[in-house]
Amino acid sequence: MAVTEQELTTPWEALLVGPAGGGAGTGALVLGGSSGRVNRVRARLLAEQGVLALAVRWFGGPGQVPGVCEVPLETFVAAVDLLKSHGVERIVVLGTSKGAEAAMLTAVHDPRVDAVVAFSPTPVVWCNAGPGLDGRNRPLRSSWTWRGAPLPFVPIDEEWRPTEPEGTPVAILGWYELSERTFADRLPAAAIPVERTRAELLLIAGAADAMWPSLRYAGQLAARRRESGLPATVISHPEAGHGTLLPGEPAPAPSTVYAYGGTPATDAALGRAAWPEILKLLAPST
Repeated sequence: MAVTEQELTTPWEALLVGPAGGGAGTGALVLGGSSGRVNRVRARLLAEQGVLALAVRWFGGPGQVPGVCEVPLETFVAAVDLLKSHGVERIVVLGTSKGAEAAMLTAVHDPRVDAVVAFSPTPVVWCNAGPGLDGRNRPLRSSWTWRGAPLPFVPIDEEWRPTEPEGTPVAILGWYELSERTFADRLPAAAIPVERTRAELLLIAGAADAMWPSLRYAGQLAARRRESGLPATVISHPEAGHGTLLPGEPAPAPSTVYAYGGTPATDAALGRAAWPEILKLLAPST
């Protein structure tokens, strides 16, 4: 399908892309993770399915907090506003890792969100990853705010040390697992209340994720939904890692800093398994 693109610079850097001629019934908000990049490839992929897709830079840009530190959830509400202004009837938010946190929290706070696709999700709000508006990484703070107030969060245990040889990519899975144990008393308050949103929830996770235990986390989110009588779908692959690749998405260059788990082949296999379920959520309401 032919698409048209518009690069935006205000209120944030973004790519708005949709079918040529307009008429999209579904708007998709695409949120990357802690890399901060605008996921233009994924937005274009969705637009080719007849969706109006908006990929935004939600931190690190002009006028924004430099790291994932007390990012206002209103950032994402404003993105939903923009999609709605183009006449879409259905809103789907797709987020990866920290972007999955944002996607689920947006659905909790904005009833206009109809569905969430959470890639490599977490069931709790974690502390900041990077500096806040003050330019400092410490003290540890929440990743998110709502109406000016920081959301409860789980800190990281700063006693953790990697076991990999210096100069090789580090798997930080154990860091999150240790932090859960150390700050177990903080977990209930920091839980992302997915039971409070009517949005459909699709959770996509690789069992070989080396960043955090996203498959276990997806199971916890799904269980919380089901306990409240709400549906949730989990798609997984036993050998996939942190970065799911949807059909048509290229594999990223290997990281020299972090070990993400999985391989391009297994991450793509997870993406192929998830794609039909994603397409169902993107379909306009009938």
